[in-house]
Amino acid sequence: MTDSELKTTIDTLIEKEGLPQNYATTVKQTILPLIEQIVSLRNAKKRTVVVGIHGAQGTGKSTLALFLTRLLCDHWQYPTASFSLDDLYLTRAERRALAEQVHPLFMTRGVPGTHDVELGEWVIDQLRTACPGDHTRIPAFDKSHDDRVPSSGWPVFDGRAEVILVEGWCLGALPEEENALADPLNALEAEEDPSGTWRRYVNQCLKGKYQEFFSELDSLIMLKAPSMSRVLEWRTLQEHKLAEKVSSALNERASANAAQDLRIMSDQEVIRFIMHYERVTRSCLKQLPSRADALIEVSGDHALSRPHFRTQS
Repeated sequence: MTDSELKTTIDTLIEKEGLPQNYATTVKQTILPLIEQIVSLRNAKKRTVVVGIHGAQGTGKSTLALFLTRLLCDHWQYPTASFSLDDLYLTRAERRALAEQVHPLFMTRGVPGTHDVELGEWVIDQLRTACPGDHTRIPAFDKSHDDRVPSSGWPVFDGRAEVILVEGWCLGALPEEENALADPLNALEAEEDPSGTWRRYVNQCLKGKYQEFFSELDSLIMLKAPSMSRVLEWRTLQEHKLAEKVSSALNERASANAAQDLRIMSDQEVIRFIMHYERVTRSCLKQLPSRADALIEVSGDHALSRPHFRTQS
């Protein structure tokens, strides 16, 4: 692919995603340097590499993963697969069982303990060991129905991936010290988890199987949000966009029952929803900037800084 073709691909993606034209500058200053770093890592390792993209909700993880995937595949000729930690959510029935067995707050998806990380490890293993002609199904989650998509509807990746991108809001998170869990952090914890059962279980999950999953990463990119208040603002905007997308997808003959079954949150529900993630998000904002292999600051207007690459010792 020539430079002209690269520009055409970038312009097409920008238009398709409804991004402002100046996002082309972001691609040049932020995304292309990341690609060079990923390609360098792949060539140095001489094997499939797994790159994580961490960022609080609304920081632009999915958009970054999309551009990296398309450009690595089409311009650099590295077959690249990507999936989100969100795609690994437990089914609604599985979360209901967890809520009954451990704590009712586990009915809400998102926190450590509500993902099937073993499924994620299986997907990574399949993608990096596949032979030509093999097909790997990658899980998908339908947030509008708050449930996992049936496996027959999962996207399929053909052959072996040279690069695997995994994005998620708590990717790379570390567990907190036990004494940090004693006092509630927000109204949700104070009113619905006064004994600390829920947050301690979340922390225990982070200590165990989540660290095993995170150990699959060869490199971690962090999109650092400016504050928790911005995260709430951005997550509310995401829900508004999801509502618009679902509304336009419903045809005129869609049944009333189908419309009622869609699980779109109100602004007040988003505020409560975000409280589930506040503890881990705040911890990540403190701990991960010094640990990430590439740090990208996200401004209040969603502009991305140039990546700051960590010097390898």
